[in-house]
Amino acid sequence: MRITKVETFQVAPRWLFCKVSTDEGISGWGEPVVEGRATVVRTAVHELAQFLVGENPLRIEDHWQLMTKGGFYRGGPEMSSAVSGLDQALWDIAGKVREAPVHELLGGPVRDRLRVYGWVGGDSPEEVADQIEAQVHAGLTAVKMNLCGPMAPIATAAETRAAVRRAEVAREVLGPDRDFALDFHGRVSKANVRRLLPLLEPAAPLFVEEVLVPELDHVLGELVALSRIPVATGERLFSRAQFLPVLQAGVSVVQPDLSHAGGISEVRRIAALAETYGASLAPHCPLGPIALAACVQVDFATPNVLIQEQSLGIHYNDGADLLDYLVDPAVFTIVDGHLERPTAPGLGIAVDENAVRRADEIGHSWRSPTWRLADGTWAEW
Repeated sequence: MRITKVETFQVAPRWLFCKVSTDEGISGWGEPVVEGRATVVRTAVHELAQFLVGENPLRIEDHWQLMTKGGFYRGGPEMSSAVSGLDQALWDIAGKVREAPVHELLGGPVRDRLRVYGWVGGDSPEEVADQIEAQVHAGLTAVKMNLCGPMAPIATAAETRAAVRRAEVAREVLGPDRDFALDFHGRVSKANVRRLLPLLEPAAPLFVEEVLVPELDHVLGELVALSRIPVATGERLFSRAQFLPVLQAGVSVVQPDLSHAGGISEVRRIAALAETYGASLAPHCPLGPIALAACVQVDFATPNVLIQEQSLGIHYNDGADLLDYLVDPAVFTIVDGHLERPTAPGLGIAVDENAVRRADEIGHSWRSPTWRLADGTWAEW
């Protein structure tokens, strides 16, 4: 078996898919994308395709090593995301060749079902009670929301109170038996984090996410020690080497993104590293169906998984949603807040290739929002 072609498809709302074809008619799908830089990653995928075309697709680890290290200059979100999607596609092929879901190739299932959560609120969350209730009625037992919109470096009492009140509302709506997580999104200063964490403790979030931007991970340990709330991070970290210091800082939950952090191959290793620090895995995935399918395969074979993010109905999904590119969307049916174990070969999904090719003819130009504070200075989104 040899790889014959690598194709990419830029599809709404903000995703990039890739297809790896072989001379035996078996193909694999992946989702290599950096949100807001899909065109750049598309170029990177085709740069890396030179390592793959003509080669045996089942030599996954060898391909991973060559794609990540063969260009001398290593890492970065665009190249790592390109590797991630191609790695997903190679695992998809391997599962189809062996007529088994990928998690069977990773050692077999360690759980029978997988807990998932959904998003409520947008980038600047205001009223979230109704949205939380809607997610509960849809069958979820956990949600995540942004803590705040743009926040001054030293927040006013009103800004602080508004953020805390949103957490209180979430707890009031969910009650004691359901969960919510709070995403700081790196938009909160160290000074504000120190003030907010103790005030948020009574609402008992499942975890607080990315309390600082990755550039400040060297002071993350101070904030982890400050609070009894579990701290999570990792969506902007792309390798084991980058996860090591945050684990040493004491984070409770790591959140590698399977479309950014080296795909299935590297995230499995990140999960094992986290396990040695007593930390849980909760893969980041506000993306499309292929990324979620890859996450699910890793989750079912990984003992220290806490919960899985999924993007159905997320505020970014304008023009297309999570299930729109699948032949059978029932594979992602949520029952009592959980997904059932997939049994189909490979990533466990059937991509609607016709829908993907039609969407690629239109494409997208999604970009991250640009925020400014009241005085005109740039602000973290």
